[in-house]
Amino acid sequence: MIKRDPINVILVEDDDALGPAVAQALQLEGIEVALFSDAVSALRALPADFPGVVVSDVRLPGMDGLALFAQLQEQDPELPIIITTGHGDVEMAVAAMKGGAADFLAKPYSSAALIRAITVAAERRRLVLENRRLSHALKQQTQSGFIGSSEFAVRLRAMLSAVAQTEVDVVVEGEAGTGKTFVARLIHELGPRHSRPFVAIDAGTLTHEDVDLLLFGREPGRGGLSRTGLIERANGGTLLIDEIETASPSLQARLLSVLGTRSILPAGAEKSRKLNLCVVVTRQLHSPSDHLDSGRSMFHERLSAVRLMMAPLARRREDIAPLFQYFLAQHEAGLGLSHREVTGDVWQYLQTHEWTGNVRELEAFAQTWAIGLNLPNKKALVAMDSRPLHLSVAEFERTVIENALRAVEGNIHLLEQALGTPRKTLYDKLNRYGLRSKDFRLESETRKN
Repeated sequence: MIKRDPINVILVEDDDALGPAVAQALQLEGIEVALFSDAVSALRALPADFPGVVVSDVRLPGMDGLALFAQLQEQDPELPIIITTGHGDVEMAVAAMKGGAADFLAKPYSSAALIRAITVAAERRRLVLENRRLSHALKQQTQSGFIGSSEFAVRLRAMLSAVAQTEVDVVVEGEAGTGKTFVARLIHELGPRHSRPFVAIDAGTLTHEDVDLLLFGREPGRGGLSRTGLIERANGGTLLIDEIETASPSLQARLLSVLGTRSILPAGAEKSRKLNLCVVVTRQLHSPSDHLDSGRSMFHERLSAVRLMMAPLARRREDIAPLFQYFLAQHEAGLGLSHREVTGDVWQYLQTHEWTGNVRELEAFAQTWAIGLNLPNKKALVAMDSRPLHLSVAEFERTVIENALRAVEGNIHLLEQALGTPRKTLYDKLNRYGLRSKDFRLESETRKN
């Protein structure tokens, strides 16, 4: 369990006997209490973003409890206020409840009833303040494009800003799902080439047959129409070579030659063409020693590159909550969905899950929550944490797709919209996981009948 800070309560009660007695009962439960006998004194002592609950009697000298409630609502509409009343003031308390009071208790009330009301209100307040803190952090951090307050995130933001402006070549290394490609894009967006082309080459998808035409291009008159290769299309901008370790040794050698000379010779051309490129290379690591092998060293030396190492999400836990909120807002806005309140269980899960799939898995989790699908049960999630990375991520992805299929009753068009995934990719994943849309259509028809 995550340890919570003590609950704070401002208690406004003018009864000289009742006030201290209530304060003592709350303190015995570990609740921190500040007792005031009038509303004006309580208002003066109340800090902005007070991390707790106000408990106030209706009948008070000078400013009464309802006037205090109205002023507090004006200052902070989300501050939880519990109204306590005598028998003759119930109608006033009901009016306050309709106006937004967290709860009301008629005197005489039990300590247990008050503590229950305070506990519920305090948890709601904690979530409100957490959302405010994260929203404020997001506004500041999204200006740099990289979200997080961890030591890693702060250091990387500073490095990204410097690297982007100097236009040096960069090698970005890290585990799958840590955001290597995203960082490559940020380097382009933050630099002076941001208005120029950004061209990505997925090295692992290239076959021997299409390398020459796709990457290096072809001059007219030699075996067909002319074609500009991907490398030349990046001229003046940024070239991303994604997951270089998946390219064949011969392709790696050819790419190193092009990047070393900053020139290209298309098929059929008599002279090479000079290139003006900023180059970012990403490389996926599978073990801590991967970065020591000769493949990485060769690229690092030839490109005179700055090396950025991406940290696994489990090592930057401070960043999990703001990243989740960012992804949630992105998916809600993209799908036109209203905000779905994040429960305490979800916040706790965010901080205790292992996140072996890193940021990519976290985004999938946020998308699942945004579209209102059922999340895997706790036993399943715990079991996933102890499995190898590729199995955990695959199982989570399968669960997301299966739940989405059930929610849209097997409609592929709606599934494509809900998950924001191209149809071809969806069909590939359905085949991989043995999921058939017609089974979910039949399941839906059976339920309706």
